[in-house]
Amino acid sequence: MKFGKEFASQMVPEWQAAYMDYACLKILLKQIQHWKQKTTQPDTPPRLPRALTLYRAFSGLIQRQNQRLNSFNGEDTENQPILVNFCTGRKGSGKYETTFLMAAEEGGECEQQFFRRLDNELNKVDKFYKSKVKEVMEEAQTLSKQMKALIAFRIKVDKVAAKFDHIHPSPRMVGMNVFNGEAQSNDSIEDNEKHISLEIEEENSKHMMSSDIASLNILNHVKLNEAIQTHFPTIKQTELNFSKENLKRIEKQLKQAFIEFYHKLRLLKKYSFMNILAFSKIMKKYDKIISRRASRNYMRIVDNSYLGSSDEVTKLMERVEATFIKHFSNSNHGKGMNKLRLKTKKERHRISFCTGLFVGCTAALILALILIIHARNILDKQGKAQYMENMFPLYSLFAFIVLHMILYAANIFFWRQYRINYTFIFGFKQGTELGYREVLLLSFDLAALALASVISNLDMEMDPKTGDYKALTELLPLILVTLALVILIFPFNILYRSSRLFFLTTLFHCIGAPLYKVKFQDFFLADQLTSQVQALRSLQFYICYYGWGDYKHRQNTCKMNDAFNTFYFVVAVVPYWSRLLQCLRRLHEEKDPMQAYNGLKYFLTIIAVCTRTAYSLNAGTGRRIVAWICSAIAAIYGTYWDLVVDWGLLQRRSKNRWLRDKLLVPYKGVYFGAMALNILLRFAWMQTVLNFKVSLHRETLAAIVAGLEIIRRGIWNFFRLENEHLNNVGKFRAFKSVPLPFNYEDDEDRDV
Repeated sequence: MKFGKEFASQMVPEWQAAYMDYACLKILLKQIQHWKQKTTQPDTPPRLPRALTLYRAFSGLIQRQNQRLNSFNGEDTENQPILVNFCTGRKGSGKYETTFLMAAEEGGECEQQFFRRLDNELNKVDKFYKSKVKEVMEEAQTLSKQMKALIAFRIKVDKVAAKFDHIHPSPRMVGMNVFNGEAQSNDSIEDNEKHISLEIEEENSKHMMSSDIASLNILNHVKLNEAIQTHFPTIKQTELNFSKENLKRIEKQLKQAFIEFYHKLRLLKKYSFMNILAFSKIMKKYDKIISRRASRNYMRIVDNSYLGSSDEVTKLMERVEATFIKHFSNSNHGKGMNKLRLKTKKERHRISFCTGLFVGCTAALILALILIIHARNILDKQGKAQYMENMFPLYSLFAFIVLHMILYAANIFFWRQYRINYTFIFGFKQGTELGYREVLLLSFDLAALALASVISNLDMEMDPKTGDYKALTELLPLILVTLALVILIFPFNILYRSSRLFFLTTLFHCIGAPLYKVKFQDFFLADQLTSQVQALRSLQFYICYYGWGDYKHRQNTCKMNDAFNTFYFVVAVVPYWSRLLQCLRRLHEEKDPMQAYNGLKYFLTIIAVCTRTAYSLNAGTGRRIVAWICSAIAAIYGTYWDLVVDWGLLQRRSKNRWLRDKLLVPYKGVYFGAMALNILLRFAWMQTVLNFKVSLHRETLAAIVAGLEIIRRGIWNFFRLENEHLNNVGKFRAFKSVPLPFNYEDDEDRDV
C-alpha cells in the first residue's frame, strides 16, 4: 500500500482537516517535476574525453564526502537550499517560516510555493497538537482529583464496614471458631474481637500512608453525581452514601473514564507519529525529484517542534497505565493493559460463509414459495381471503423486520466506505459493534425461518376429517416470534450479547422517556420505531389472534372489539409520543428552541396518525377530509425537517448549490436523487387516505406502504449519520464524554 493511502486510512475521521495535507503537497511536487521535465534541454552535451570524465567524477565524490563531513560537524548551512526560522508573534504565538535560498533559479517560484504550503501545514499540525495536549493535561488534573476522592471514598467504606462488623460480629469472625475440636471461651472471643478490630485499623492506616493522598477531609468538599446515587437522573441526591453499591458504580464510571482518556492519548500519540512520518516522506520525495538536500534541515526543525519534541502524552500514558493497573486491576499488569487497549474486531470467514449459506436458502425458499403458489393455484382458492385476513398480518411482521435489518446492514457498509464513524456516534463499545456481515447473517437467518414457516403453513382449506387446520402449523408464527424474543433477552454470552444488551438498554430508554438523558442512539432508535408502526400493530394482532381468536379455524373478532380498536390507536401513537417526550427533555436540558420545533413535528404526526386511523376504522367524508389535511401538513413539515435539519441540505449559499459545503459522497446526483425519493416516499402512505383504486388486498397494500416507509427510513439513516459525522468533524469531536462520579465544590463555584 502506498503511504498516501495508508496515511488516509490511519487518520481519526473527525480530525481529518487537522492532519498534514499530504495529497496536496504531493500534487505540488508533481507539478514541479512536470515543469522541470519541460524546461530540461533535450540536446545531449558533447562527449568529453574519458580522462576528464573520470577526473570530474572523482572530484565530485571528494566534494560530496567533504559536504557530508561538514554537515556532520554542523558547518553545512551555506550549501543548504532552505533556511527555516521560528517567528514569534505579538501575542507570544509563533510559526515556522522557510526561506528558499535558490528562488532565483528556474522554477524557484514553484519550489517557494511548495515550502510556503509545507510551512502552513507544519504550523497547523503543531498548533492543533499543542491545543489537544493542553486539553488532555487539564483532563488529567481532573481525573487526578477524581482518583483522590475515590481512594478516600474506598477508605471510608472500609471503615464503615469495619464498624458494622465490630458492632454486629459475624459468625465467621467470632462465632463457632473451633480449634482442635473445642469451642473458644467468651474471654477468648472478646480478645479475638479486639485483635481483629486493631488489625483492621492498622491495615487502614497503612493503606492511607502508602497511597500518599490527601486525608479524608476531601470528602467534605465533594458531592456525588446524580447519576451515581439513583437510576433516575431526575431525582437529586447529593449527600454521600458510603455504601458498597455506590463504590461499585463509582469505580465502574471512573474505569470507563480512564479507558476513554487512554484511548485519546493513544490517538494523540499516533497523530504525532503519522504527521512526522508524512513530513519525512514528502521531504524525501522533494529531494528525489529536485535533487536537493533539504530534508535533513527541515526534518531537524520538525523534530524540534512541539509536535516532535513534546513528551507530555507519553508521560501521561505511563501515569494512566500505572494508576489503572494499581487501582482497577489489583496490580495485575496483563489484565489492566488488556482493558486499556482497544479490542480490534476480527473478520471471521465463517460469518461470510454462513451469511452466503442463508442468503442462498432464502433465495431458494422464495423460489419454492412462488412455484408452490402457481402449482397449487392458491390465488384462486376460496380460503385466500381468510388467509389474507388472518395469516398474512402474522407473517408480514417478519418481512418488516428483515427489510429494516437489510437496510441497516447496507448503511453500515456505506458508512464504512465513506469513513463515517458510526461506532463513535452510536456509542458502541470498541470491538463489540456488529458489522454488515453479522447483521446480514441475522436478517437472512430470520428470513429463512419465516419463509420455511410460510411454506409449511400454506394450506387454504381445512382438514376434511378434523374440520379445522393443523394446530402445530397454525402455531408456527407464534413459536417463531417467541423464539426471536427469547433470543433477544437471552442473558448468556452467546449470539452477540453485548449488542443485544445495548439494544435493550436503548429501547428501555426510549420507553422510559423522559426519565433518562437523551443520547443520540436513544432518539435514533425511537425514529426507527416510528417507521415500524405496522410491525407494532402486527404484534398487537398476535396477542388478540392467539389470545382471543380461534386460530384453529382462522377466525377472529379483533377488529370488532372496542379494546382492540383503542389499542390500535395507542400502538401507532406510542413511538411518536416517545420521540416527543425526548424532544421535551432535550428542550428542558439544552434550552435549544430547535427541540421545540422538532417536538411540534411529532405532535403533528400524532394528530395525522390518529385521524388517519379513525378514518380507516370508520370511513366517512368528513373524517377523510380531516385525515387528508392533517396528513398533508405533517408530511410537508416532516419532509422539510428531513432535508434541511436532519440532512443539512438545501443550503442556497453553500459551495455545492442546494446541498451543503461538505459532501462525503463524491456524486452530487446521489443527494438530489435521495431528496426526490424521500419526498415521494413521504407521501406514499397518504394512499391510505386518498384511496386510489388499486387491485390489491387491503392487507397487501398496507404492507407495501409500510415497506416503502422502512425503505425511506433506511435512506434517511445514511444521510442523517453523515450530517452528524460532519458536525463532529467541524468541532473535532472524536471522543465520547464520560460523566465523572464526583463534583467538587470549587468546580461548581467556578461554573457559576
